[in-house]
Amino acid sequence: MRSFLEQAGIASDEITLTTPTLTDKLAQAWGDAPRAELRYVATRTVTVYSAQVDTVRAAMGGLLELGKEGVAFTGDAYQNPVEYLFTRLNEVKPEMIEESTRNAREVAAEFAEDSDSQLGKIRRAAQGQFSIEPRDTNNPHIKKVRVVSTVEYYLSD
Repeated sequence: MRSFLEQAGIASDEITLTTPTLTDKLAQAWGDAPRAELRYVATRTVTVYSAQVDTVRAAMGGLLELGKEGVAFTGDAYQNPVEYLFTRLNEVKPEMIEESTRNAREVAAEFAEDSDSQLGKIRRAAQGQFSIEPRDTNNPHIKKVRVVSTVEYYLSD
């Protein structure tokens, strides 16, 4: 598995393999079959932690080739989900806050115009909470980053 991932362009230090868990099928109390075809089954978890999302996704697409070579895959979306973490919040935060403040001013200007008032200075502002979510369920590697800011302005007649 490690060589497959490395050949796919994933660095060795981005790959972690757990210690294998060995199961003896004949020693299990819940088996119906008198003899299991394969008595021992070894299972291990492979974790890839990498900033190279496209490379990892391409490697995931090639896992079928390992299946053709006899490597069995287990797990499900609950036990071993693929996770995509957004790690660049500090890079985008200043621009997002600036845009949020600019949008708040535009909305406040509309309120002022609609009420025949003059828009004044900021009375109070609070940086809101940032949320990071998948864009949609089919593309969890594409993130939607959102900030909610509260800006209050003075209005004068």
